[in-house]
Amino acid sequence: MNAPSMQHTIIALVQDRPGVLTRLASLFRRRGFNIASLAVGASEEAGLSRLTFVVTGDQYTVEQATRHLEKLIDVVRVSNISNEDVVARELALIKVRATPSNRSEILEMVNLFRAKVVDVGTRSLVVEITGEEDKVDALYDLLRPFGILELMRTGRVAMVRGKSMGRVSDDVGAEPLAAGWNGAAAHRGAGAVPGHYEGV
Repeated sequence: MNAPSMQHTIIALVQDRPGVLTRLASLFRRRGFNIASLAVGASEEAGLSRLTFVVTGDQYTVEQATRHLEKLIDVVRVSNISNEDVVARELALIKVRATPSNRSEILEMVNLFRAKVVDVGTRSLVVEITGEEDKVDALYDLLRPFGILELMRTGRVAMVRGKSMGRVSDDVGAEPLAAGWNGAAAHRGAGAVPGHYEGV
């Protein structure tokens, strides 16, 4: 009997170098995962980027893929935060068809969701909404009958909620890389502490 597939949220802290994103995405692709969303941007550490993957697969296979990610030379830390208490958000821009007769109705829906109109055209409105995916989906479904002209979604970004012991996303479900990433002890200074990466 096949293990059930579900969505998993994986955070990766990686070196900001050309080709890193391609190598990480290829690893999931080779193992048959569907990447539902991928968001990447600068982290709090200079020279490091943080990626949020949302992938679909069974628990065992995702854990194996996460271990393989940790072995890549450009990966500093990987965490599967799927079972953690997280803050997760997504930003979407929705361009909806608007006419003088329905514009006020659309604006009422936008205000109800605490979204905002960021562009007004003669025949369209661009709506910006930030929140959990369910909230974005709900507004999209309400606006769809008016006619969706364009949609752009960032994908999920997530962090583990603050804990009394100071734990952060990168500490969750990650194998400690005591010798530095990929066993390269020279990359971390003698006085370095977890969460501080010297020579990056």
